[in-house]
Amino acid sequence: MCTSLRDCTAKEPHDLIAELKPAHPPRLYGSAGCETWSVRFSPDGSYFAWSMGYGFVKLLSWPLTSKDAEAGRSEEKTLNCGQTVWALAFGPSMSTRVDALHQNRRDHELLLAIGLNNGVIQVWVVSTGNLRVTLTGHQAPVRDLVFTPNGSLTLVSASRDKTLRIWDLAKKGASPHVLRGPDYWVFRCSISPDSSVIASVCNLDSKVYLWSLRSYTFMRHVTYDHERTMASCDFSQDGALLAIASYHSTTGWWLDLWDPYTADLLTRVEDCEVCAYRSDNLLTSLSFSPVGLLLAFKDYRALRIWDVERDKLVTDTDHNRAGGVCCAFHPDGGVIATGCRDGHVKFWRVPRLVPSLKHLCRIALRFSISTYQVEALPLPKKILEYLTYRDIPKQKIVYCKEHCR
Repeated sequence: MCTSLRDCTAKEPHDLIAELKPAHPPRLYGSAGCETWSVRFSPDGSYFAWSMGYGFVKLLSWPLTSKDAEAGRSEEKTLNCGQTVWALAFGPSMSTRVDALHQNRRDHELLLAIGLNNGVIQVWVVSTGNLRVTLTGHQAPVRDLVFTPNGSLTLVSASRDKTLRIWDLAKKGASPHVLRGPDYWVFRCSISPDSSVIASVCNLDSKVYLWSLRSYTFMRHVTYDHERTMASCDFSQDGALLAIASYHSTTGWWLDLWDPYTADLLTRVEDCEVCAYRSDNLLTSLSFSPVGLLLAFKDYRALRIWDVERDKLVTDTDHNRAGGVCCAFHPDGGVIATGCRDGHVKFWRVPRLVPSLKHLCRIALRFSISTYQVEALPLPKKILEYLTYRDIPKQKIVYCKEHCR
């Protein structure tokens, strides 16, 4: 079953909340320096972190005022990291799906971890803007960082040195657990909402690596049949879906939803079939909303938000900003931030959608029960298909604005 996301009525919101402009203009001849490689909201939504290029990170209180957006004034802090900043992560982080009784109840100050070009990870105290600790061990740029969503100070880092490292920041001086196996640069990683599984992708490796965060061991691959360049990955809020972004010069980009338990491909969203042969449009980032079943994905042409439950695009915007490289939802799901190669950051209002009651029941069940356990239940086939996300179309094509007529 194949559907086309060709609906040109997916409204461009025209309600851009704010835009942050870089302090320094791009260098001549397109040389690197000013790129916004990472944007992040704090878990409580009160802070926004922006890697603004040239080794600086800006910490801003949220929401921004109009003066903040225009002049960069606020209760802001500028962190001078001394190296190109690739990754940001706030911690501790708590999943909205974790039962409060199982949350890590220790009170920790809010931290910001920053991954640098020289392989170093700096951990800053948000309230004071002071450097708390420097983590060394990676031998190449740290491309991604994520705290486990159980309220602990466990930090996972992904690096071009082909390893992932798991750091316990609550234990001063503790050596990290090192996960080895990939033959290529590790670009992105994501942690399941129950903090049991790490998913990671490499730049030239046509497979996804799944690791156990409980035993620090490799679990399984999610494998592609064709050569792909892997770009990003993220778990849904119930952990039952794993979204993977990839691209190839001859077939364009793909956004795939996998079942992380069975390694079954559930659906594939493809780039505009008219433009798929072009190599100038790459899918660079994706992120599940913390509210509802919305999946945002950013390529060089646009920011799109797909309502997976209703199978429709609810946002298709930012068409004139070339080189978008990252996106991140606010914890309440009402705002999404995008970062670009020219250093700009834009904040977009996300349509407010009310999840259906049956979907809320599904995510409550799937947070605790694997696909295998669901399939063993004595339920009608259609209910089992719904609970395991087997009822969504198998293939889609997202047409660009130029060819959606």
